[in-house]
Amino acid sequence: QVQLVESGGRLVQAGGSLRLSCAASGRSFSSLSMGWFRQAPGKEREFVAATGLSGRSTSYADSAKGRFTISRDNAKNSVWLQMNSLNPEDTAIYSCAGSRSPFSIDAGLYAYWGQGTRVTVSS
Repeated sequence: QVQLVESGGRLVQAGGSLRLSCAASGRSFSSLSMGWFRQAPGKEREFVAATGLSGRSTSYADSAKGRFTISRDNAKNSVWLQMNSLNPEDTAIYSCAGSRSPFSIDAGLYAYWGQGTRVTVSS
């Protein structure tokens, strides 16, 4: 029963930056691959970024590559998503997710999900 809690979402102007945080309960965090997904109103949930157990292996959606960075600190049971050069198309609910399988862009492979944090980018 892994618990994930996101924070850091807020209203930000286009071109600005945000850092989202995801805190995990218990001692199982270091055994989880972690990912960030987002869902905008009227859109399907989409992959944003993911990382393996150590944080060394990463993967990004084309829309995120070069602008977003995923990182983790297993000692802190935390994963972050640094988002730069935000645009209105980035507006969405961002959720972190954990998987006991190797990290993937497929949301269906993630068994643990947070409730999400809202990011709104104004033009």
